[in-house]
Order: sequence, then C-alpha cells, then structure tokens
Amino acid sequence: MTEELRFFPTISALPADRWNALAGPQPCLQHAYLAALESTGCVAGSTGWQPHHATLWRDATLVAAMPLYEKQHSWGEYVFDWAWAEAYTRHGLDYYPKWLCAIPFTPIPGRRILGVDRAARARLLGRLLAWIEAGAHGSFHVLFPSSDDAALLDASGLMLRHGVQFHWRNTGYADFEAFLASLTRDKRKKIRQERRRVRDAGIDFVWRDGHAIGTDELAFFHHCYSLTYALRRSTPYLSHAFFAALVREQPTAVRLLTAYRAGTPIACAWFIADDTALYGRYWGAVEEVSCLHFETCYYQAIDYAIGHRLARFEGGAQGEHKLSRGLRSTPTCSAHWIRDVRFRDAIDDYLARERQGVSLYLDELNERAPFRAAP
Repeated sequence: MTEELRFFPTISALPADRWNALAGPQPCLQHAYLAALESTGCVAGSTGWQPHHATLWRDATLVAAMPLYEKQHSWGEYVFDWAWAEAYTRHGLDYYPKWLCAIPFTPIPGRRILGVDRAARARLLGRLLAWIEAGAHGSFHVLFPSSDDAALLDASGLMLRHGVQFHWRNTGYADFEAFLASLTRDKRKKIRQERRRVRDAGIDFVWRDGHAIGTDELAFFHHCYSLTYALRRSTPYLSHAFFAALVREQPTAVRLLTAYRAGTPIACAWFIADDTALYGRYWGAVEEVSCLHFETCYYQAIDYAIGHRLARFEGGAQGEHKLSRGLRSTPTCSAHWIRDVRFRDAIDDYLARERQGVSLYLDELNERAPFRAAP
C-alpha cells in the first residue's frame, strides 16, 4: 500500500461520506458546511480565501484530511496576526499569501487534522509541513485546534499561541433556577433583573430548527445580521444564500431564536447545535430593548442547553461581560509556522511573553468567576 498527499481546490471534489467520517459530528467541520461556504461565494473567488484542502490517500482511500486555505489577508480568523503582517511590511517584505487551516469565520475550537487514527493524522501533518517548507509561502497557521491536534502541532515544531473564550458548562442543572442557585447572590440578582426587563417589555421567544425556518424567518434573520455589521461600519462575511444552504443541507444543526413583541419580530440569534453543545454565532435587532442582547444570546441559550441536556454552550470569541452571565473562561490556542528565522525568533519570544500574560489573565478571570464557593 502507498500513501499520497493530494490537494483539492474545492471540498465538493472530495467524498462527503468519507470526509464526514473523519471529521466527526461537529457541524461546522462537516462537508455540507464547508461546501456551502464555497458554493455561495463566501470563500473562493475574489474573497481572499482560496480552498486548497490537504488530504492523505492510502491507495484509493481517504485516510486523513485538513481544511486548508491560501489567504491573501487576515480577515475572518479571530486570531489576530495583523501586527505580524505590519512588521513584514515595514521591512519591505510580503506576509501574504499565507497558508491557513481553519473553519472560515468560525472560532469554534475542535479537530483540524482529521484522520482514521493519530498516526495517519501525524503523517498528513508531516507531509504537509515538508510540502510547505519546499514552497514559497512565508507562514502556516492552524486556528482553534483541539488539545490533541495542538500536541501534534507542538511536537512538529509549530509555535503555540494561547487565547481565551467564554463557555457555559452544564453540571447537571435541573432548570435555569438551579443554575442561578450556583451563582453568587449579586450575580443572581443582576440576571433576574435583566431577564425581568425583557419580560416587562413584552418580549416572547420562539426557537426553530432548520426544518421550521421559512423564507420570512430567514430573511428577517439576515436583515438583523447585516444590521449588526452595518452598525460597526463593516460588511457581513456571510450571504443570505449561505444561511439558506445550511437550512437546506444541515437542518438538524441549525437553531434560530426569534424575539417577538406583540407578534412582530424585533431580534434574532443564530446558533449551531450538535448532540453535546450549542454554539452561539450571530445576532441582530431592529430596535433597542434594554438587556435584549443578554437574554437572546446568553440566557435563552443557557435555558435551551439545560432543557436539552447539552454539556455546554459556547458563547463565541471575546467578551468579558459573558463571565458575569455564568460563562466560564476557557483557554484556546492556535499554532504557527514562520519561514523567516528572524521573524520566527521575534514572534516566538513575543508568544512566550503573551502566553504568560494569558495565564495570569485566566487566573484573574477565575478569581472573578460568579459562582458560589463550594461548601
């Protein structure tokens, strides 16, 4: 038997069943999700995301794979290397294009090196690194890998960068009140006050999965989603066609929460779900209501996770304000290979200092956690 490294410019050229068998249940890593990004033009073309998926084949069988992109910029990554690119520019050098292993526009941690076993994953990584080193691109980055993937990347000589997200963890709460009982008195009081403001404003909520999302609900969501970007003077990465493709191709993974007042929709939030977790992704509103963002994006999500016995709710990237709403600080990482030894040494030194700072920051966040001390 022989093994061969192959690259594919589109995920649709790869067998969906085999890819999914390697990827596991995480919806955003599934073939349909990545295909929706490509088929609706959110990546590929002139977007600066050019798919170049890396695969390892044993004869005619796909045994390992990696979602890989050639990037012309650093938008949509949630791990910021703009300062590195600026340093290259100041020295008259090109930072882009670069190689990126990631789920586009998605900071959900998880598997990035897919394989039938750890040995196949290690062989794919080794061959890919040899191929990258023999090429001309100046860097290679892996965003939000699992701890096992991070160990492989570290052992292969990549530099690890640490970060922080905020996740809610289900310790077996019977209901939302049981969750509140685990918090300190001040935090319980604050959350109850915030939820009461939304109820007093006459807001009701409806959850829908992909099977129940109609054209009107989807159009309203995308309008709200676009408004969120417009308020920041930015342009949304994802199109209406992309969300429609997810509703069509992955209906069991999609969750749409819509807020109504007197039967009229005024806000909504988009989530992804699997058997173990709920992942918060996007939100928007057409009018301001006090505390509506917290209720829609956090409290309703926690309540949903408790009711469906999910192990966790991931609140997305950034946001210390999530800590006081019952989410816990959770370490994340990324991995980086830099060709130029001068920049590699400087970045390695920076990352060592940054890791120390992140460790201290996590200690500080843990001290500020809103949970009652165990008796």
